Amino acid sequence: MNIADTNIDGGKGFDWGRTSANYARFRDIYPQEFYDKIISRNLCRSGQTVLDMGTGTGVLPRNLYRYGAKWTGTDISKEQIAQARILSEGMEITYDTVSAEELDFPENTFDVITACQCFFYFDHEKIAPALARMLKSGGKLLLLYMAWLPFEDEIAGASERLVLQYNPVWSGAGETMHPIAIPEIYQGSFALLYHEEYPLKVHFTRESWHGRMKTCRGIGASLSETEIADWEQEHLQLLAEISPAEFDILHYAAIAELRVVK
Repeated sequence: MNIADTNIDGGKGFDWGRTSANYARFRDIYPQEFYDKIISRNLCRSGQTVLDMGTGTGVLPRNLYRYGAKWTGTDISKEQIAQARILSEGMEITYDTVSAEELDFPENTFDVITACQCFFYFDHEKIAPALARMLKSGGKLLLLYMAWLPFEDEIAGASERLVLQYNPVWSGAGETMHPIAIPEIYQGSFALLYHEEYPLKVHFTRESWHGRMKTCRGIGASLSETEIADWEQEHLQLLAEISPAEFDILHYAAIAELRVVK
């Protein structure tokens, strides 16, 4: 499904379905520390029912499945959901193709609702009341994010500059460490309990970092096949010149935990 939003990439359309196969291969990269932060907050554990909005290929449900929660994952892209089902074989995880704005589970269904790497895409005027309704009393909204730091990591910065050469309107560039932005509409129905922003290193090979960059919105989800091929050739050459065979990329992660107020 092609998506266009004037607040993202200057309105240039993108489609995660175009890059789902590579997304499944190269975007399952969160280190254990990322998941430990969630579990340490007593979230997504045994006895809890959890909805993961914008689940993509099911990275969050799959990696937290062993902690015992009952998971449902939803995403607007049918291709992403197809990959999630393949990668979750043998796990009792329910997946559905539906946008966040169209979610309509019964009242008091979930203990926790998660949104990882996707919260800023949503129409919050529509979803904030629905999330409050679908959460049980005292239920939690858990927002998660991770991004490389281009001004502090040489390889990440060089790769990002090359993306911008091919897609100058890409608005995913220039990340710095900051809290997750929570729109004002949530203030009436949710109370912010906790937030944290912290640096962490993520290990890559040249192939896996190239794959990670290819699956970013600015390349694989939005450029033409010819443009992607040209970018790939140039990026692989760039990595051969500036990076060892394996390396760490400096990222930051952010977590925000909100409690529904009913």
